Amino acid sequence: MYYIQLIGYLAGFIIAVALTPQVIQAWKTKSTTDISLPWTITLLIGLLLYFIYGIGIREMPIIVMNTIETILVIALIIAKLIYK
Repeated sequence: MYYIQLIGYLAGFIIAVALTPQVIQAWKTKSTTDISLPWTITLLIGLLLYFIYGIGIREMPIIVMNTIETILVIALIIAKLIYK
């Protein structure tokens, strides 16, 4: 079971790494014109539901990594709302 949890953490890490440059770019350039708000909100809803699922099945990789990814997406939504 240890290896499958490592795969879960790795998958979450890769997703967080994929989101990070977009968040940094949005805050750095103060431009979010290329970011779709409906897509970002849909992603947030999916992450929150997956987080709840992780709590339900008590899987730390899902809980931890979805927390990080949710924070990144919320930062992106905030940037989108501020830098219209």
